[in-house]
Amino acid sequence: MMKAFRAPKTTLGDLDAVAAAELIASATDIALILDEAGMIQDVAIAAQDLMGELRGHERWVGTNWVDTVTDESRPKAEALLADARSRKQPRWRHLNHPSAGHTGGADVPILYAAIQAGTPGRIVAFGRSLRAVSSLQRRLVDAQQSMERDYARVRRVETRYRLLFEVASDAVLIVDGASQRVLDSNPAASRLLGAPGGTAGKGGAWRLGQVFTQETARSVDLLLSGLLASGRADDVRARLADGDREVTVSASLFRDDGGVFCLVRIASAQPDAAGIVVSKTRTKLLKLMDGSPDGFVVTGADGRVITANAAFLQLAQIPNEEIARGESLDRWLGRTGTDLDILIANLRQHGSIRLFGTTMRGELGEPSEVEISAVTVMNGGQPCFGFAIRDVGRRLSRDPGGERRLPPSLEHLSGLIGRVALKDLVREATDVIERMCIEAALELTSDNRASAAEVLGLSRQSLYIKLRRYGLGPLAPEGAD
Repeated sequence: MMKAFRAPKTTLGDLDAVAAAELIASATDIALILDEAGMIQDVAIAAQDLMGELRGHERWVGTNWVDTVTDESRPKAEALLADARSRKQPRWRHLNHPSAGHTGGADVPILYAAIQAGTPGRIVAFGRSLRAVSSLQRRLVDAQQSMERDYARVRRVETRYRLLFEVASDAVLIVDGASQRVLDSNPAASRLLGAPGGTAGKGGAWRLGQVFTQETARSVDLLLSGLLASGRADDVRARLADGDREVTVSASLFRDDGGVFCLVRIASAQPDAAGIVVSKTRTKLLKLMDGSPDGFVVTGADGRVITANAAFLQLAQIPNEEIARGESLDRWLGRTGTDLDILIANLRQHGSIRLFGTTMRGELGEPSEVEISAVTVMNGGQPCFGFAIRDVGRRLSRDPGGERRLPPSLEHLSGLIGRVALKDLVREATDVIERMCIEAALELTSDNRASAAEVLGLSRQSLYIKLRRYGLGPLAPEGAD
């Protein structure tokens, strides 16, 4: 129930019409004086920007109130008038007014209450602007949609890495850096290590040192301690407590959600011994990866291709894997000498990289927009890199009018701030921009080198040097000027 003034005649005194009008106008964002039929007799708008948003407000006087609101708000305006005529306790209702054309077409939300005041049949409608609330609601919806898109993207990437983790033939474990307890392990680790304490492969209930003999467990502890202290550690030899087999233990460090973890790989140190047998189910998964629509390629520490699936061969536009094997991935990936160096530098430092945007250059000259996720895996004490390459050209919107987009390699530089030295970032960005400008000048001048040099403010000799540096088309002979 509304609590009214106890003695308004005494406390308010002789409040005349002018004072009442000033009081109503200052207490609300918008106020309307209506007759009993709902016709607008007068209008007061307190906010200057609200006047610019309300369509035709200067013509409201003499118009029925319900004609100034949107169609879905008309019943609510009529209900407010009916309550005011019957002198019921006023209720607040949300009404929308059509907006002026320059506001983008969104309706103007107003919270109204109406009471009968003064002369019988005279109704005052008080309005409060809901623009701030509406703006917050739109921002909330936009944020929720953005979070859902990010969550779906993270889930897709997580699925890729989980598949790679599960089908790997090497024993891989994730160990908590502080307690050295195993948090997760792949099936290959369960087969190699057996069941220490009956809990291998489940994670969380056993320490890594339990699977080794007492003499060699100390070496593994020192490996993890050195890794936590310096971020690097050499591989060590150890013997498994179950069967006394000799293995090589290597580890790399990564951080997640404020915690420090170790990615530990355990490989047999006896190449002639019986290796880990891949089950039929895992063999099928490997076949599925080979037939995956996303490109997958494994390279050595120098970036040279070891193996690749059919989808990668299609992106690179080469007929068979033999052509790709032994070649640098830089031959097909992004900007020559830039993107692969960025990827390998981040893989060596962080162990993995997600959703790196770049291009694939096919042998037939048809580039494709791609997204790369990559991970580092130790192989015989040496790192190798696995790259999952997805063609995203179809889902990227085309720029209207053929405007040039910023190369993905340059867009990605912002994500490397704090990871790569500033001088390296500046050098890479300068090379990319310089090549872009030269390409644009050649395109603008229909490949006329002399005109392109003039456009760029370079001598022809300087332009030929830069063309040779970036491998852009046939070059003029040495000594040309």
